[in-house]
Amino acid sequence: MSGQGDPAGSRRARGELESEVLAALWALGEPAGAGTVREQVSGEPAYTTVLTILSRLHDKGLVTRDRSGRGYVYAPVRDEAGHAAAGMRDLMEQVDDRAAVLARFVSGLRAEDEKLLEELLRGQPRS
Repeated sequence: MSGQGDPAGSRRARGELESEVLAALWALGEPAGAGTVREQVSGEPAYTTVLTILSRLHDKGLVTRDRSGRGYVYAPVRDEAGHAAAGMRDLMEQVDDRAAVLARFVSGLRAEDEKLLEELLRGQPRS
């Protein structure tokens, strides 16, 4: 890859390709190889780039990797909601004043999300 085909501003932000690869795996709904994942990711990244991202996600414990023929198939460890929740928990572990963080989080919710949160905290089933 020479980099000459990259128009100015086309580079992804750090972690963006990892997020796209995870989203592709969630959308596929079944274990998939790097080639299949590559087809689902925007911008036509190189096969080796997708393979590297999948290997990094595996090293981070975010995807499983199982042998399939001469290669591997990958699957997310958690669904999208589980991944987001784990990320929120990880962020909460990094702060001293959890009450302040939670208060600001709740104050920024839309009314319908705040109502849903209240229902979940009360153990009421979602309607």
